[in-house]
Parts: sequence; structure tokens; C-alpha cells
Amino acid sequence: MQSDQQWRDAERQPSLRARRLLTAFLILLVAVFTALGTWQVQRLFWKLDLIARVDARVHADPVPAPTGAIDPAEDEYRHVTATGLFEHDKTVLVQAVTERGAGFWVMTPLRADDAATILVNRGFVPADRSARDARLGSELAAGPFTVTGLLRISEPGGGFLRANDPAGDRWFSRDVAAIAVAKGLGNVAPYFIDADATENPGGLPIGGLTVVRFRNSHLVYALTWYAMAAGLVGALIYVRRRSA
Repeated sequence: MQSDQQWRDAERQPSLRARRLLTAFLILLVAVFTALGTWQVQRLFWKLDLIARVDARVHADPVPAPTGAIDPAEDEYRHVTATGLFEHDKTVLVQAVTERGAGFWVMTPLRADDAATILVNRGFVPADRSARDARLGSELAAGPFTVTGLLRISEPGGGFLRANDPAGDRWFSRDVAAIAVAKGLGNVAPYFIDADATENPGGLPIGGLTVVRFRNSHLVYALTWYAMAAGLVGALIYVRRRSA
């Protein structure tokens, strides 16, 4: 027959096995959470570098708008300038919500004789002043025009849960390619320009409302992952002491 000690040893085996498995699992989680925290630190420095580079572009002296292909990672928010004639009859209104309320972006092609046509977001008009006669002051002004602003990347598809409707001339995003097709534009640059705050004749549209803001919560995420890893280290120490 088995002695009492043998019975006790037999009863301890499952408990020891469970503690070892729990220890291994906790070690794995500590490693995973630490890796996630480190990844967020790397993302933090990447985001800070991105913000610095974009800020430098925004505040640099304007350069001629590119005439060919662009690199979104290097060219978005670049301070650019372009000269040409506006094709006001091919303007589209894109729904917008800004610090001035709800309304529309006024997107008008700027055509230069020796360069690609560039879509220009000339600015914002409130919803109750979106009719063309409300901005005729700026459309009747003689050209050519020089536009200075920020290079922006096309926004294909539409807005949140709302697809662009070219046939109905209803736009929820500044989709350069779709607008070009809908308005019969050829040789169109693959970007648009957000015009600066230079006042348009008659006061509309209102430029200079570009929001340059990048969400940066990586430090919070990193601290959260590291705190969770530290908590698990405490749990691991407790389990090891119980196993001793």
C-alpha cells in the first residue's frame, strides 16, 4: 500500500504541473506585452519625426507645384504655388465640416498652358451660401491667377459611409480622379491644392482652413503595455514563491 507521503506527493504533482504551466504562460505574456510597449515607443519616435517633417513642409517657402508623379509620404502638405486660369464652369462642391460649421469645399480646376491641370480647393462656403451667385465675385475676377497653398493627396471613394455620386454631382470626398472623369478634365495632376487664406474677391470661398493634425497616443499605449507587463511580473513572482 502507498504511504501517506506517497499520497501527498501524488496530490502535489497536478498542482506543480499547473503552476509550471501558469509560470510559462505568464512569461510569454510578459514578453508579448514588453514587445508591444517597445513597438509603441518606436511608433512614437516615427510619429514625432513625421510631425516635424510635415511642420517643416507647411512653413517652408512655397515651391512650384510638381508637374509629374508625386510621393505621398514626401510631398503631402508641401507648400506649393501654381499659376493658371480657373475653369469655374467645372467646379464641384464637396461636403465639409469645418471650424466654421457645415458647408462645402469649392473645388475648381486650375489650367496652365504648359502644365497639368490642378484641382484647387479654393476654400469653404457655408451651406446657406453655396449657390454660385454667392461667390460670383471671385469667379468674375480676371486671370490668370496664382494660387499658393498645401499639396494634398486625393481622397478616393467618398466620406464615412457615403460614396461619391458623380452622376448626381454629389461629392463627399476630394477624389481627384473621379472629379476629373466627371468633368471631362484631361492631364490632371494626381493631387489637389488647399488654397491659403488669401481673401477671394467678395469674401467667398474662405481659404486657409486646412487642419494639419496627427493623433499621437503612442506614449500612452507604450506605458499601458509596460504597466501590464510589470503587473504580470509581480504575478509571476507570487506564483514562484508559492511554488517554492
